[in-house]
Amino acid sequence: MCLAISAKYGDVPSVDILVWSELPTGAGLGSSAAYAVCLAAALLTACGAISCPLKEGESTARWTEEELTLINSWAFQGERVIHGNPSGVDNAVGTWGGALRYQSGKITPLKRVPTLRILLTNTKVPRSTKVLVAGVKEKILKFPAIMNPVLDSIDAISQECQSVLEAMPANPSPEYYPVLEELFDINQHHLNVIGVGHPSLDRLCWVTASHGLHSKLTGAGGGGCGITLLRPDTSPLAVEAAKQDLCACGFECWETNIGAPGVTLHSSSSLNAEVLHALSES
Repeated sequence: MCLAISAKYGDVPSVDILVWSELPTGAGLGSSAAYAVCLAAALLTACGAISCPLKEGESTARWTEEELTLINSWAFQGERVIHGNPSGVDNAVGTWGGALRYQSGKITPLKRVPTLRILLTNTKVPRSTKVLVAGVKEKILKFPAIMNPVLDSIDAISQECQSVLEAMPANPSPEYYPVLEELFDINQHHLNVIGVGHPSLDRLCWVTASHGLHSKLTGAGGGGCGITLLRPDTSPLAVEAAKQDLCACGFECWETNIGAPGVTLHSSSSLNAEVLHALSES
């Protein structure tokens, strides 16, 4: 990426690049895309292909829409090197943040979506996105009459989920959560059918179901991570009990939210002590 950007926009100055992350790699959390987006933004800024948006006295700043589009296009090239034939969703989310709709190669940001509480669980089972994607393609070619209706159903689930998410901000009613939970369950069954499930993910779903919670895989599947939807009124005791049972399976578990800003330039003064320490130790 450094050589390609230098050839197109002028030499990138000599730089040291330190990378620090809390995202586990190879777990379906888009760590490679996050890396590619940050690298593209840094290199493009360093050579002057995009502006430095941070003004004096500001702690954070973001680039213009046009500049974000350029960052995203270079990050996608990085993802192609890593994954072969990626969808472009991960780098787009890393660039723009929030929630996006992906259909037939077209990526559209969703304007109004709620913040959702989730448990994020890493099964610690490594897998290759490239291998899993190739396996799904092979199954579709082998059984098109069986697999294509399953894919159509997954598309319908996504569209229904989008409708629910876009309705929630205007009417934050608890009645939406049972619908999302049911969509989680149906989607997870379909993902098993197309061949990206794994016994570790089945166990994750079973453990959380025993606490009245609903889960599905995230990312390429085949291990990696799963997400568990938490209602606003989910008991802290139930969440803690689920986390303890998941950790007892050898999994890692965090409580977090879906939805965040995309790639952002930070001043060094805005970074917390933990990040500054990690970077200084690199």
